[in-house]
Amino acid sequence: MAAIVVVHGIGKQYLGARSLHGGIASALLDGVRLAGGPPVKAEDVEVAFYGHWFRPPGSTPTKGEPAYSHRDVTDPFEVELLLALWLEAARREPGRVPSPETGAAQLKAPVPYTVQRALHALARSSFLAGTADRFLIGVLKQVRRYLTDDGGVRDRIQREIAACVTDDNRVLVGHSLGSLIAYEALCAHPEWPVTTLVTIGSPLGIPNLVFDRLRPRPQTGKGSWPGLVRNWTNLCDRADVVALVKELAPLFPGKAREVTDVLVDNGWRAHAIERHLTAVETGAAIAAGLARDVS
Repeated sequence: MAAIVVVHGIGKQYLGARSLHGGIASALLDGVRLAGGPPVKAEDVEVAFYGHWFRPPGSTPTKGEPAYSHRDVTDPFEVELLLALWLEAARREPGRVPSPETGAAQLKAPVPYTVQRALHALARSSFLAGTADRFLIGVLKQVRRYLTDDGGVRDRIQREIAACVTDDNRVLVGHSLGSLIAYEALCAHPEWPVTTLVTIGSPLGIPNLVFDRLRPRPQTGKGSWPGLVRNWTNLCDRADVVALVKELAPLFPGKAREVTDVLVDNGWRAHAIERHLTAVETGAAIAAGLARDVS
């Protein structure tokens, strides 16, 4: 069975565990090799797949994302998350991304107009350059559905992850929304043998929208330490607006443990899982988890 389980991120609803496995496993093996880690084979890596729970009934892969427009973003959660991403992108790249010209007044404009402005601004960022509005809107909706357990999707996804974890698993890797899912799964199953958690491109620290909606709920501004994890490394690109809060250590204190926050450079695809996994820093975190288990 696999020693490493990877929980994928958003926008994979038209794929599957096997179709994702090749790229994810290859990238992970490259990162571990660059870090001088122990020998790892593709069969040592399993992809915990949950994307099908976001696939609309009756859809086919050829249809792609629904033809969302700015008028489909009306849910308060989705609007607030979109504006948070816009403000972060403008802060990171002031020369590329226009900020709300009138400050708070801009954000209080009628919702369709505000959403349209935010989408146009984000399209100019290096983070989302070349990304269609409908994809970004789909991202907002998937995060909202999971965190609000719309239609029971949160519980269904957690069952999918639990079915992938066995007594052989030692390292759990979570990307993007998958980092939330992996974290909550470890908290819900303190009996699991996983001792290393690696989160990449994680939105875990976004206040109000994400952090304060976690299960279990944070207490006095601090989140629970996940399960039996002894080592938690959190990696993100400094330009990644999804990983809006770059340092998780202050939010998730552990007894004699702490999150190791690491910045990586993923080039123009700051949030891509493959670029995260091929980074020597990510490889080192995974390799250390495997080595500690052997020792």
